[in-house]
Amino acid sequence: MKFLVLAIPVVIISGLVACSDKIDSSSNKVESAKLVATIQDIMVAQIDPAADALWESVSSTTTAEGTEDKQPRTEEEWSIVRHHAITLAEAANLLVLEGRRVAAEGKLLEDSHVPGVLTADQVQKKIDLDPHRFANIAYEFQDYAKEALVAIDARDTEAFLIAGGKLDQACEKCHQQYWYPDAVNPAKFPPLTTHK
Repeated sequence: MKFLVLAIPVVIISGLVACSDKIDSSSNKVESAKLVATIQDIMVAQIDPAADALWESVSSTTTAEGTEDKQPRTEEEWSIVRHHAITLAEAANLLVLEGRRVAAEGKLLEDSHVPGVLTADQVQKKIDLDPHRFANIAYEFQDYAKEALVAIDARDTEAFLIAGGKLDQACEKCHQQYWYPDAVNPAKFPPLTTHK
């Protein structure tokens, strides 16, 4: 029993020493983020699935049998779309972290076969040339995700639809600027909102 009592403090102290490697003890600040994923990874794993789920959660389908309106109705359904909106809002922060690369070394962009799509290196150069512009586009996207969140919390389907449309435009604006600026018939976008 004495051994167990003595062992517990040793384990706790060992754990604290191990954790101290991650904290600057003079300022109690955690060291900078350790990046694992690329922008493409975040798009594929987080942004695309969450955005699609958000957009598909409200729809209107007309068939010979009539019109079927789909929207969140139960608390569980609203909770699910809220989760997706939070994922999108926070993903904007992940995209702009310093050092985040567009794609892994030597890796093609997922849609590189599509005419007009730039290479990963070309996209990276455009972002590196003006990282503040890229951040502004990401934060504009984040603003619309937050609008969706407010609409979800208010259970306001109309406002939720409007925010979803703005999110779609923000996605397209970024893709037009960085992924496929040379595509035929580019869409026209409203002026970029500047974030400080």
